[in-house]
Order: sequence, then structure tokens, then C-alpha cells
Amino acid sequence: MAKYVLGIDQSTQGTKVLLFDEQGKAVMRVDKSHEQLVDDKGWVEHNPVEIWDNLLVITKELVKKAGINGNDIGAVGISNQRETALAWNKETGEPVYNAIVWQCARGAAICQRLDRGNKEFAQTVKKHTGLALSPYFSAAKLAWIVENVSAAKTLMADGKLAVGTMDSWLVYKLTKGEMHKTDYSNASRTELFNINTLQWDDEICAAFGISQSALPEVCDSDALYGYTDFDGLLDHPVPIHSVFGDSHAALYGQGCHAPGMIKSTYGTGSSVMMNIGDKPIESQKGLVTSLAWSIGGKPSYVLEGNINYTGASITWLKDNVELIESAGETAKLAENANKSDRTYFVPAFTGLGAPYWDSEATGMFTGITRVTGKAELVKAVVESIAYQIGDITNLMEQESGKKITGLRVDGGPTKNAYLMQFQADILDRPVEVPDIEELSAMGAAYGAGISAGIYENKEVFSSISRIRYVSGMGQEKRSDLVDGWLKAVKRALAHID
Repeated sequence: MAKYVLGIDQSTQGTKVLLFDEQGKAVMRVDKSHEQLVDDKGWVEHNPVEIWDNLLVITKELVKKAGINGNDIGAVGISNQRETALAWNKETGEPVYNAIVWQCARGAAICQRLDRGNKEFAQTVKKHTGLALSPYFSAAKLAWIVENVSAAKTLMADGKLAVGTMDSWLVYKLTKGEMHKTDYSNASRTELFNINTLQWDDEICAAFGISQSALPEVCDSDALYGYTDFDGLLDHPVPIHSVFGDSHAALYGQGCHAPGMIKSTYGTGSSVMMNIGDKPIESQKGLVTSLAWSIGGKPSYVLEGNINYTGASITWLKDNVELIESAGETAKLAENANKSDRTYFVPAFTGLGAPYWDSEATGMFTGITRVTGKAELVKAVVESIAYQIGDITNLMEQESGKKITGLRVDGGPTKNAYLMQFQADILDRPVEVPDIEELSAMGAAYGAGISAGIYENKEVFSSISRIRYVSGMGQEKRSDLVDGWLKAVKRALAHID
């Protein structure tokens, strides 16, 4: 029997491959970043060919280091950055344009046009897809490609265009063009998928100008997506046995399989996600409803709030402002900052997501005084992450009617002890950090391993241990800090007036 499961996590900053053993433990990891293509309009793109090439490079490195071959790998699972969308020629496999990244708001004019043309359209989108009409999601990005790239228009008219999210691109490439598939979690984030009928939505696809013939087949998250030898790297084809959007994979990997359980993924941006069971709940206050997954033919739903910039704010401090040389410096700087300083940072680099949904908002520091220095600015950026997560978590409790007793977290920034403690303080709930950082890759690998019969569900999830942070902050101080944060956000939204 094969001894390993390969987990692929294609994220915003780069691509990772992790090797998991028979007990579900990660035994090896290789990753490689890709270029962030940002122009003077703030539009964000990725080169999909670079991402594919990187996947082959790091998989080759991992296989060589581990000394394994195709017979040793029982299954492959994929998790991916969601909403990022691209289009390619079905026959040649060549992209017609770069992938438009989830952070990119270039589709705002398309959403505004559709809203002006039909005052009920936004309501229809929310009712059918669970999502707010927004350039954040894939539909407006794909519509922009079809409207602005002549090759895309021609190929779609000829029935030769393929569109999708990054998972469908990787499945297509891994299976040498044989499969154009996606899973329910990714489909539900496109704004083209009806989460009630579990099909591509005729009305919404037509409004965005996307032919359903170009869209991928939607499958269970634990389905068989085809076989791959990684472009000849392996001596034996292996099954791709799971696909999840990265936040959904993390929810699954965190063991949040029961209604009411909640997690937050801290990455470039953040997703706060609550399992709400087998029926959708329509949010009235800025959250969105999506499919968590469909496993064994049984769909599960989530409430979710998305935040554009969390870990990316730390990257901005390092690469753009050059206040720090590495993300690891932030915890010590924040800890040593003046505790009485009331500087706030609102990271609205490309607008604000849930619960504000304002794509025109811009970022700002507020509350700066003469004694504010480097440490205080860094502290404000770090704390902005916790405040944003707090906004979503508290709103989620209100919307779902379920009491949240703790938050499970994952992602690179969870290594920052200052941030995790401040998160627990602001939430006044325990924050639990698992002993493995890459929950998205692990969730995809566990889904594949269980589906392929390599893992037993209960046994593999029971092996995860966690560090627990508990609040030590008084309610008066907590309320005062949160009030200051909400005032800072209000200033960032002031352009509306």
C-alpha cells in the first residue's frame, strides 16, 4: 500500500507541496514564491504559467529529497487561493491573460454597471449565490477578461474557452488537459454558482457574459479529479482525490466538521469561517454564505467574512515602507511599544471587505502623536489584524445565533505570539493554534487520504495538538480599544459622504 499523501497548496504568495505519512504527519515541505504583478492602478495579477512551472519544480525537489516514486504516493489533494480567476484555450492550454488575483478590484465598474442596469440584480446575486455583488469574487474578473481580451471573446464564441479558479487550472494541467473540474467550495466563491440548486446559475452567468460551456464541471470535494504523473516526473500516475478552496481546506483540516465550529486563516488576507451545517443562512449584515464542501455527496455550508489585508500588511511594512527587515521582528517591536499609544492602522489598500464592503475605501494611520515611533506603528499594523478578525467573529455569532466559545486559527502570522494573545484579548475567547502551520495543505491531503482509503477520519484528526491563548484583558479596556478601532474605520469610510 502507498505510504504517502501529497498536499498541494497554491496560495497568493507562492505554491507549497507537503508530504504526509501514513499517520497524517507532515514529513517534508518545499515551497516557491511567484511574482506579484501590480501596476500603477493597483491591479494585481499572477502569471499562471509561472505557477504551473513552480509546482513542477518544487514537486521534483520534494520527490528527490524524499526518495519516493509514484508507487509510494497514494493520493494528491489540492487547496488553492480562491476567487483568483483565469481563462485559457481548451485546445492548447495557453492562458489568454494573466490570472486576476482576488485582491484586484478592477471589476468594480462591471458590478456597478450591472447594478445600475437592474436594481434587483444585487439582491438576486445574494439570494442565489450567498455573496454580495462585488469585484472581490471571480465573476467580475472573468467578465473583465471576456470584455477586454479579444482572444477570450473569440474562443468563447467558438466554444474553445476554459475559465475557472486556480484549482481548475492545476487540475487541467496535471491531467494533461483531460479534466476541467472544480469543487463545490471553489464554485461557490465565483459568484456564478447557485448554492441552493447546486448548479451554475443561468441568469447570473448570462449577466456577466460567461458561457457555461467555458466553466468547469463541479464535483464533490473528495471526488476523483483524474490522474497525474506531474508531467512525467513520477513513474506511476497517482489520483487527485480532493480539491478545496484554501480556507475551506483549513476549516476541514482544523476539524471544524460540526455546525457552530469556527476558524480563521491568517495569510495574505484572512477568512473567518463558521460551519453552519446542511442549510444556508442568509446574512443581513455583510457576511457571505458559501459551501464549505460537499463530501460523499453531502453538501455543508458556511458563513464567512473575508479580509483583504492581514499578513499582507506585514509584507507592506517590510517591502514598501521598509520599517522592518522580516516579519519575525513584529512581535518584539509590538511588545516593546508604548502601551498607552493609541495609533490605529486601517489596511484598506484596495478597499475594505466584510463587514463594510467598500471597494473605494483607502488605508490610513490615525491617532499618531509626537511620541509615536517605529514600534508603535508596527504595533498598530499587527493589531489591525486582530481587530478585523474580531469584527467578523462577533458579527458571525450574531448572525448565526450560535455562541462562539473559541477560535481555531492557522497560517503564518499565528507564529506571532503578540498577535495571538492580543487576538484572544480582543475576542475575550480562547484562541487555539495547531502544531502544524499549513492547515490548507493538510486539509486537502487529509481529504484525499480519507477518500483514497489511506486514513481513517477520526484517527487522523485526533493527532493534532494545539497551543491555547486565553484573554487576560479587562472588559473596560477591551471596549475602549475596540471603540477606537471602529472610529478609525469610520474615518477610512468617510469618502462615502
